[in-house]
Amino acid sequence: MSKKQRASANPTEKVTLSLNERILRECHGLYADPDKGLVSMAKSVDLALLTPRNKITVLLIGNHSAGKSSFINWYVEEHVQKTGVAIETQGFTFVTSGKKRETLTGNATLHLYPHFKPLQRFEGVVEYLTTEISTSKQKKFSVITFIDTPGLVDGDMSYPFDVDKTIEWLGNMADLIFVFFDPIGQALCKRTLNIVECLNRKHGDRLRFYLSKADTAGTETDRQRVMMQITQELCKRPGLNKTGFDMPTIYIPSMTSGKPIRCENQIEDVCKTVEKTIGQTIQNTLNSLEKDCQKIAEAVDEKLRKNAEDSSYNLKARGKGFVFGFFGLTLPLLILVTWLMTLPVTTKLIGFELTETVKSYLVPFTDVWNTVPEDYKTKLLIVVFVLSFVLLYLSRWMARLRDTMTRKQIRRMMEVQSYVTGHAKSKKEQLYQEYLTQSIGSTELS
Repeated sequence: MSKKQRASANPTEKVTLSLNERILRECHGLYADPDKGLVSMAKSVDLALLTPRNKITVLLIGNHSAGKSSFINWYVEEHVQKTGVAIETQGFTFVTSGKKRETLTGNATLHLYPHFKPLQRFEGVVEYLTTEISTSKQKKFSVITFIDTPGLVDGDMSYPFDVDKTIEWLGNMADLIFVFFDPIGQALCKRTLNIVECLNRKHGDRLRFYLSKADTAGTETDRQRVMMQITQELCKRPGLNKTGFDMPTIYIPSMTSGKPIRCENQIEDVCKTVEKTIGQTIQNTLNSLEKDCQKIAEAVDEKLRKNAEDSSYNLKARGKGFVFGFFGLTLPLLILVTWLMTLPVTTKLIGFELTETVKSYLVPFTDVWNTVPEDYKTKLLIVVFVLSFVLLYLSRWMARLRDTMTRKQIRRMMEVQSYVTGHAKSKKEQLYQEYLTQSIGSTELS
């Protein structure tokens, strides 16, 4: 691994990014880089890491004409989604920021968001999946992906896909789930309540309830009556019957036709909720970065320790195998050489002097052999050869080696360890410093 770090993003682009967007993007880059990314490094030490997303996902659900698309248009400050009572979102629309205004179809959407590819399991969904890319930089839109969902209705309304299961699955992927109830529509739609109850069981901390189009609820008494009805219906569901239930009233300021509205508009609180989630996501991402670096470093240490242990084991195994192999071959070789020295042809081939020299070295073995009665020599030969076979088998069994890393692999492990404990961790410290500086100032940071 080269000491030279990966080049930073386009300087011009870097200047135009908000700090939060840049932090999330740089964290994403630390994981996703194909050569020096933490995901590929973790894979090399048998770890599986998830690449953090560089934007938070906000899922909007609600009944027909609840104002979900209007809210997105208001937040983005661009007419991205079509709105109106007669115009209802038919499928699932991802709304995100980018360099160019563009509309993507289903397959292109899944290429843009590969972690949403499991949506292909739901029959018919991909055909009703689109992405609207906006160049807007308003509010915190640069670090948000909104998911607009079809309006939910009861009765004979049929969808070309399993809308309930799809929304429930999307809820697993979302950082925030906004549930919009409007005062004049089907706010008590059973389908909506059923989905909300299911999502609450798994992700109650992500759910936020809002009374949308609150300016159309009539008088304050009418509005309170509607909120009470919705609250009562929600509290009938065991999982939703909890203390501290909150349902702020919101409406789009530009859609009031200039009429005086006495209803409090808490739509800015929605923005604060989004901002708080972005902050928590950044903190969680930076914390996860540190933990993942630690996991990789520990995994590398374990790999190197095990490799050293296996190398030591292999050395001992080779030694044991050599000893057993040596004795397994020595006995039959001594017998064979002793017998060959008794043959006249051997003397002719190697000469008398060399033959006598070899015999002199074999005298101890020959003396022992001669003490064996002739009737037992054949049996002894069989025993010797069987014992030799056993020793050679044990030699092979003892010399079994464990897999060890090559020098190149060891060097790669050391580079990975150096990268995660050095560059990646220092980058995390730098990003955390920048994130905290925007909140409390650099003078208060030690």
